[in-house]
Amino acid sequence: MRIASVLENQNIEKRIAITPEIAKKYKALGLEITIAEKYGEHLGFKDSDYKELGVEVSNNNEILNTADIIVQLGLLSDENLSNLKENQTLVGAFNPYTNKEKIENLSKKNINIFSLEMLPRITRAQSMDILSSQANLAGYKAVIESFSNFEKAIPMMMTAAGTIPAAKVLVVGAGVAGLQAIATAKRMGAIVFATDVRITSKEQVESLGGKFLSIEGSENLETESGYAKEASDEFKKKQEDLLAETLKKIDIVICTALIPGKKAPLIIKGPMIENMQSGSVIYDLAAAQGGNSEFTEVDKIIIKNGVKIMGEKNILNKLSVSASNLYSKNVFNFVSNLYDKENKKININLEDEIIEKTLIK
Repeated sequence: MRIASVLENQNIEKRIAITPEIAKKYKALGLEITIAEKYGEHLGFKDSDYKELGVEVSNNNEILNTADIIVQLGLLSDENLSNLKENQTLVGAFNPYTNKEKIENLSKKNINIFSLEMLPRITRAQSMDILSSQANLAGYKAVIESFSNFEKAIPMMMTAAGTIPAAKVLVVGAGVAGLQAIATAKRMGAIVFATDVRITSKEQVESLGGKFLSIEGSENLETESGYAKEASDEFKKKQEDLLAETLKKIDIVICTALIPGKKAPLIIKGPMIENMQSGSVIYDLAAAQGGNSEFTEVDKIIIKNGVKIMGEKNILNKLSVSASNLYSKNVFNFVSNLYDKENKKININLEDEIIEKTLIK
């Protein structure tokens, strides 16, 4: 069996799915490995680093024609997709909601497609959970980026010339990215507030030293899978009123709220931004899905009423080495579960919840 990976579009995605460390693990499983030329060079991984481990380096056509398992970050380009053949297995994060037509065409060719953002929230799947590993890094980096664009000190500083008050940070959405943002901002000396539609988040926020903004009499808007679901109009109105008042005293807002498969909910609206202090910063991690903040534009800094509104399509490109290390480990753990080492073949056991949930039929 041969596992392979080709380079992503470098203008969009700098992460890779097989690092040298993980290549060793695939070899130990008994898999042959092929990668594209200069596959990890931009991250400091030379072709020679891979070759020393017994990895073959080849061109895309050869790779895609001979691979049994292809591991990627996102869906391959149209040209590369056309080179795939029957009974190959694709593993990655393929966003089946927006790539529905392409995925249907692949399914017609009897190509097995496993999209890891569909993993069930169960204990056995935690080591494969790409959403958690990548969101953790994104939450951390969003704080660093927003702080670097905030033109005041973050921690309280007492000097002979006077006292600088600590910056006040609001984290919107207390999932994995939000919780890491709270922890990072708190470590750097900020006063941190957080809000989330899931009441269960309150305890987690407070355990990290944040102050949870709760709406009186609100219902718990959490799915059985642990994700947030859409709020009712009544809840949204109460949330808006609370946010509008809170934002008047906030210096930095980190937006992380997403609903799987849907446009990001618009939470920070124009009138709220107008009442924020000039010099404040909004960092919108949901930018690629429409943004939680009004006026958010992908890969731009928009200034409204003195407030900087920032959004990036892929913040993880700024942490591509760390992100690749974690992602490649997640993918390896998934492939290990999928691969029958004894019989040296892929075992699509639909009684395994991990395989059944991630296989796109």
